[in-house]
This record gives sequence, C-alpha cells and structure tokens, in this order.
Amino acid sequence: MKGIVSWFILMLLCCFSASYTYAQAPAHSTDTSRRNVRQIHQVPPRKIPPIRHEVSLGFRLNTDGWSVFSDIGRIKPLDPRRADMFYKVRVWQFEVSEKKDPAEEKITSEIGPASSGSDKYIYGKINNFYALKLGLGFRKMIAGKPDPGTVSIHWLNLFGVALGMLKPYYLDVYGDGAIKYSPSTESDFLNQQLIEGNSGFSQGLSEMKFIPGGHFKSALHFDFSTNKKNAIAAEAGVNAEYYAQAIALMAGQTGKPYFVDLYISLAFGRRW
Repeated sequence: MKGIVSWFILMLLCCFSASYTYAQAPAHSTDTSRRNVRQIHQVPPRKIPPIRHEVSLGFRLNTDGWSVFSDIGRIKPLDPRRADMFYKVRVWQFEVSEKKDPAEEKITSEIGPASSGSDKYIYGKINNFYALKLGLGFRKMIAGKPDPGTVSIHWLNLFGVALGMLKPYYLDVYGDGAIKYSPSTESDFLNQQLIEGNSGFSQGLSEMKFIPGGHFKSALHFDFSTNKKNAIAAEAGVNAEYYAQAIALMAGQTGKPYFVDLYISLAFGRRW
C-alpha cells in the first residue's frame, strides 16, 4: 500500500512539474516572438536632409542713402557632418538703392503749394539717382556657433554689376511751371521766392538716363537666429560703386563717377 501511495505521489509531482514547465514555456516563446517581430518590422529613423538654402529680405541705411535688398544663399558645408553649421554660404543679392547728398534738406515753399506735386522741395537738388544692383558674394563664419541662443559672426565679400538711373529733379516755379536745372533756368531754379514746390516723382521719368557700373561691398554679418531654419541678421560694412559717367546731385557740385559709403542693415528670412 505504501508503495502504491509513494508511486501515486511521485506521478503527481511529475505531472505538476510538467504542467509548470509547459505553462512557462509559451510566455517565454511569446516574448521572444514579439521581440523578433519588432526587430523585423522596426522602421529605421528618418534621416533629416541638411539645410542647403537661404532666402531673406532686408532694409539698409547708407551714409548716402537707403536700399532694399534680397539675398538668396546656397550653403556650402565643409563636410556632411557640418552641413547645418553655415560656415560658408554663397550669396546672390538683388538690391535697389537711392543716393542722396549730405547737403540735401527738405524745406517748405515760401509762396504756397505747387499746382502739382508738393509744396515741399529740396533746395539745390538737380538730379535723383537710383541704382539696380546684382551681386555674387561669399559669407564665411569667423566666430561663434549657430546654436540656438547664440550669435555667430560672418565675413561677407560681394561684388557685381550695377545699373544707375539718373532722373532730373523738377520744381514748380511761379511763372515758369515745371522746370529742371540748366544754365538757362539756373536763376529761377535757385530763387526761393519763386519756388512753389517739387513737381512730383513722375515728372522727368521720360528723360531718365541709364548708366552702367559695378559695385563691391565688404561687411561683418551677425546671425541672431534662435533656430537653424530662421534667418535674422544684421550687417555693418562698407560699399563702393563706380559708374561710366560722373553723377551730380546738387547745383554747383562737381559730379563724380563713384560713391563710397558705410552702411548697416537688417534682414529676415528662412532656411531649408
């Protein structure tokens, strides 16, 4: 009887042990299977393409006038691992500017408003001068890092072609109407007791002369962007322009074919 009981207990223990092993095996197998499935179907992380392009718009104050401009940049990385660091950028720049003489001063007519235009005018001004400029340049980082919250400093050198536009400045003069400066009109053109005001921007457009030239600028470029896809920058530098003929802006002034000025600018844009 004891043998039978012993044998029965042994059989129960064997069955219990087999059942426990069987119960544990599926869980282990399931975990392994799930892990394998995840490994097989796991999607590799998406590779973010490097930033290669930049476009910005800006406004520039020159010591002899003003400009509006647009920059189109192509970022040239030193190596693929530093593609987003903006160490070297090739820049195409389109600019529209107006030149002003330091002696220019806007005053109000002493005898009342003009029949057209405005009763305000610039005494002694004989020409308006505008320029369309296209340039190619390179901007290279010389200090700082373009990480969020930091400022990087770059050195810009740019050169290109310019198209000057010289337009005579007309005044409304009592008894003469709209006149421009010439040896024959000089006395009336400079007589403040006869000047009613300027004749308006459209007067003289048909007489505009186009003068070819070239330009060069060198500047420090400060990048204040808080992230790599925004472009917020200021510039401070020197600009030089040379044209095919002398340009005179004021009466009694000897014309010169070149302009040299200092400037500061502010620009906003995007990178991608």
